[in-house]
Amino acid sequence: MIDTNLSLETANKLCKGNMCEHLGIELTAVGAKSLAGKMPVDNRTRQPMGLLHGGASVVLAETLGSIAANLCVDSAKQYCVGLEVNANHLKSVKEGYVYGIAEAVHLGKKTQVWQIRISNEDEQLVCISRLTVAVIDKKVD
Repeated sequence: MIDTNLSLETANKLCKGNMCEHLGIELTAVGAKSLAGKMPVDNRTRQPMGLLHGGASVVLAETLGSIAANLCVDSAKQYCVGLEVNANHLKSVKEGYVYGIAEAVHLGKKTQVWQIRISNEDEQLVCISRLTVAVIDKKVD
């Protein structure tokens, strides 16, 4: 379960100084088993044909799922890393924002599975993705 006392301000600090910040990803809601965010569709996230790049959708999906996964473990003892991500791109987007929500499907001791739904501003499904992460024990010195 995600600590729902976590502020969005604190959660968004995880997005500073990395690809999230570069692509303009912002976390927008924290739930007990979900994490939501948004990403602009602009020159950073479009492919040469002027449409949202599928890779940018995958970055948003993996970002939301990975951060959510790490918020479900004791960070002093464990961390999560991606094992597999897949995505089905269902609708094109040319401008505005896309909105993603990662929801826990399985929160196990050694693996977690997250489903990430990405929608456009009209709440139409743009991409559906699944992320599997490994839960790794930190080495004790």
